[in-house]
Amino acid sequence: MKIAFYAPLKSPTHTVPSGDRLMARQIIAALKMTGHQVEVASELRSFTPTPEAGPRMEIARQAKSEGERLLEQWRDTAAPDLWFTYHPYYKTPDLIGPFVARRLNIPYVTAEASYSRRHDETGWHENQRLIADAVRLAAVNLCFTERDRMGLLDAIPEGCYERFPPFIDAVPFARSFADPRRLITVAMLRRGDKFDSYAMLASALDLIRDQDWTLTVIGDGPMRAEVRSLFSAFSEDRIIWRGERSTAEIAKELATAGLYVWPGCNEAYGLAYLEAQATGLPVVAQATAGVPEVVMAGMTGLLTQEGDIEAYAGAIAELLIDASRHRAMANAAYDFVHQERSLTAASTRLETILRKYLGDTYYER
Repeated sequence: MKIAFYAPLKSPTHTVPSGDRLMARQIIAALKMTGHQVEVASELRSFTPTPEAGPRMEIARQAKSEGERLLEQWRDTAAPDLWFTYHPYYKTPDLIGPFVARRLNIPYVTAEASYSRRHDETGWHENQRLIADAVRLAAVNLCFTERDRMGLLDAIPEGCYERFPPFIDAVPFARSFADPRRLITVAMLRRGDKFDSYAMLASALDLIRDQDWTLTVIGDGPMRAEVRSLFSAFSEDRIIWRGERSTAEIAKELATAGLYVWPGCNEAYGLAYLEAQATGLPVVAQATAGVPEVVMAGMTGLLTQEGDIEAYAGAIAELLIDASRHRAMANAAYDFVHQERSLTAASTRLETILRKYLGDTYYER
């Protein structure tokens, strides 16, 4: 099929790296792997940080213009067979896809759509209505986490939903057999949940400062000075700051480490966890938000109760000390990602879902 792809939060061609951009690129790769032709339909970002009507109306105006431009463009060239939207949520509804899909009479699909009733009471009810309309229209909505699926099912029970777990391209990640005392984390240095995770990690490591470990931090961002200050009590040789790195460079860094540590405060799921496990690194994180979707508790890593710094420190210490358990988790982590959460596995799963809801007849038009 010819597929029009759209990510209203961040285009896959955006210059700033993030989990959203990576996931969008990987979905495109998964679609292409089974022979589909995929084009990014629009670069328009529909994000508004607050629900005030003015900014939302301006984006709606731009979206209408984009939709008309696309319809005009496809009068002269072959129109797409399917519209695919990644990650519409209350701050970034899809204002183009439903309009175009209806006008062209083509199927519409979403991935990682979300809906939470609590946002209806904080001024976002109009954007939430747009999300609900798009989800109802979709031939199928691909749910990356059970939390997202339950939220959608609660608010929009008539929608069609399929679980489609997070995945990565595991090929670039070579197996690590490094010393578990070499800790590593990969995350942007920015305010909010990321800063909270860094603060918890620093506090936990302070509780086990008598253990033999070093920490490598990969990432950069506007809170660079503030994050570094969290670790100022440690000697310079214990905390290694690598800054921002490319995927290839991150893969090399992971291959030199032995244990991935990131609390994951309010983490949607975290592709970095999958990248670490693809290298054979056990993970120590919290059992919160979407983290249990990508780390198999007790098998590929240890997940502690949310906010319990002592338990988190204890989990790190356990894998520093217990070489046998570390080795078993390392093997399980590597197998888990390469067998179940790889690009190849995701491509097969995605093709099965699309054929289920679109039908072989549609494919053969």
